[in-house]
Order: sequence, then structure tokens, then C-alpha cells
Amino acid sequence: MEFFKGNSRISFMSVRKLWYAVSAVLFVVSIAALLTKGLNLGVDFTGGITVEAKFTTEAKPDALRAGLEQAGFKDVQVQNFGSSRDVAIRLPPPEGQTADQVRGEIESVLKAADPSVTVSRLDVVGPQVGAELRNSAAVALISTLILIFIYVFVRFHAWQLSAGAIFAAIHDPIIVLGFFAVTGIVFDLSVIAALLAVIGYSLNDTVVVFDRIRERFDSNKRLAPDEVLNQSVNQTLSRTIMTSLTTLIVVVVLLLLGGPVLQPFSAALIVGILVGTYSSIYIASAVALDCGLTAESLFPTRKKLAIDDLP
Repeated sequence: MEFFKGNSRISFMSVRKLWYAVSAVLFVVSIAALLTKGLNLGVDFTGGITVEAKFTTEAKPDALRAGLEQAGFKDVQVQNFGSSRDVAIRLPPPEGQTADQVRGEIESVLKAADPSVTVSRLDVVGPQVGAELRNSAAVALISTLILIFIYVFVRFHAWQLSAGAIFAAIHDPIIVLGFFAVTGIVFDLSVIAALLAVIGYSLNDTVVVFDRIRERFDSNKRLAPDEVLNQSVNQTLSRTIMTSLTTLIVVVVLLLLGGPVLQPFSAALIVGILVGTYSSIYIASAVALDCGLTAESLFPTRKKLAIDDLP
């Protein structure tokens, strides 16, 4: 399916500095939100208790919250999800209690409200485990960026393209993190998975454009670099739009129908797909151009030796 009949001739590179400014604003706002407001870390990272329960009748979050506070739990969060009979409970990490004791007390409160209640999930994560998960998540993200640089450099033999890919790979997750800091949506392990998926999605889109850039340079090495990049982006534009739209349809359905458990994951993917699609054009390709990408960068010419210089 083609969105653009014939070759579109949008001059993407001529307005790249405008989009640099937009990215700079989003980047600064994201960093400021992360430093001032911070992320609403989930139980996976802070340690604590996550409970999901299904009642036979309509659940009353206020009554459950009061019952849990009376049992000695503090800062209790109770909310419905999916239906009025389903509840999600979030508690800070227990102090001086074993996981079995905590489970027993919570189940007692829930059964007091409804003897037939079904506890579908009850996870207890200690603070030490949460800290280890935070460190592992940071290592995973940093390792991904390093491997991306190596992969793009080895594949295209041009550091300019690697620099563009790295800028895009850093740009996308920072803006997604800023979105979570501004909105206060719970940041848990599923969001880390979404961030890695976003980086992979953006890189895939970027590599498609880079492949076309190499093909265009190979067919006409005398063409101006900005014209080559404009042609390459235009020729892959329909593919980029189709990929983004079909992926977004699935993720939006997850957001609307998946309930609060999948909400952070879905939200991260939606923002990441939008930002990643944009960054493959106005960050990865544009940065490569401003770093001095030319046909020589991809296809270095070999100097001919004079006969006297031959051994």
C-alpha cells in the first residue's frame, strides 16, 4: 500500500533545525521533570506489595482501604480495574514482617469484605530486590546504546550514521521517561521492556532509511548529501507510516482494553512509536547530515599509486 502515488518531494532536511528546536524543548522539559518531579516508581523498583483480587459483588475501594489501614498498613492505594468487582491494591514495602505474614493479613482483610473473593495476584518485593532491578534496568539500557553504535558502524562503515542512530536512541527513551515523569503514570518493569522495544523499533526504522541512503549514494555519488537524504526519506515514507499505524492500532487497543496492569506498558509504546518515527527522520538522518555525511563516508575512494611508488 502506498500513501504517496509517485515520488513525494518533501524537503525534510531544509526544516531540520526547526525540529531540532522542538526536540530540544521536549528534551529539556523531560530532563527537568525527571530531576524535579521524578518517576512514580512501581513496586518492582521500590519494593512493596501488589495485589489483584476479584470479588463476587461490587467491590468498595474505600472500605477496603480502611480495613487495610486498620490492619496496620500505611499509604494504601486501592482502585477498581476492568470492572466494579476487580480491585488493584498497592502497598509500600512491609517492615519487620515476612512475605507469608503479609499475605495472610491482606487475605484476611479481603475475605472479611467478601468470603468468596479470589486473589489472582499477590506479589511481595523487598527493597533490596527493587534496587537490584533498578541497576539491572540501567545496565540493560546502556548496553543497548553501546551495541547499537557498534552495529550501525560495522554495517554502514560511517561514524556519521552511527552518531545519528545513537542520538535518536538516546532522544526517544528520554522523552518517554519525561512523559512518565510529567503524567505520574506508574513506572515498572513493563515500561523498561517497552523502552527497549521502542529503541529497537526506532533503530529498525532508522536502518531502513540508512539502507536507502546508501543505495542513493551508490547510484549517484555526485548528488548533494541533503538531496540524497530527502530522496531516501521520501522513498521510505509510505513504509514508515504503514508500520507506525498498524503498530499503533494494536497498542491503542491494549491501552483501552488491557486494564491498569498494561496501561504503563501501552502508554510507553504509544509515545515511543510516535517519537521513534519522528526521530528516524529529523534526528538520526539530520544529525548524520550535519556531522558531514557524504558519499565518501560510505564509499571511500582508494588513492591510485604512481608507478614509481609501487614496490
